[in-house]
Amino acid sequence: MSKIITIGVSGSRGSFSEEAAMYYVEKNDLKEYSIKYLVCVKNVLRLLNDDRIDIGIFPIENSNGGVVEEAVYAMSKYNFRIQKMFEIDVRHNLMVLPGTKTFQIKKISSHQQALRQCKMYLKRIWFGVELEEYRDTAEAAKDLSNGKLDSNTAIIAPKTCASMYNLEILEEGIQDLKFNYTAFIVAKKS
Repeated sequence: MSKIITIGVSGSRGSFSEEAAMYYVEKNDLKEYSIKYLVCVKNVLRLLNDDRIDIGIFPIENSNGGVVEEAVYAMSKYNFRIQKMFEIDVRHNLMVLPGTKTFQIKKISSHQQALRQCKMYLKRIWFGVELEEYRDTAEAAKDLSNGKLDSNTAIIAPKTCASMYNLEILEEGIQDLKFNYTAFIVAKKS
């Protein structure tokens, strides 16, 4: 019987980090695995360091948004080995609670990287609407769905979050670049 590999991702359920983990699982033909949703890179590297996960997957850089600052700061605090790096194409979507009209939106919340990757779209279409950095794209979706964010908030998140958290997609593919690749690191304990 093979050992179940525990993968820690720097996102919530529905995040791009989960998407990256599923890509890794498929490409490496892993059959026995579990995913821990650790929301931030610091948590991934801490649990990796403490032998509570076998591998960690987190983003390091985006073709448009640049370096993922959160990852750089977390990486400076922990020793680990990079097993692999790979890219996935990231597609951002603007979502709201069902029935919310565009004129009702007062704030758009998402991870700093998602806001960066949609910067020109947000300036062009949503000029004057408050932008709020959130710790994770999928976490913003979940918190909008369960009432932790105001109902007049829109979020930017992966498409899967719409059905997962009962949200309505106002617009798909809002990232500034048609091809919007994010590089992910697969980390192992050194």
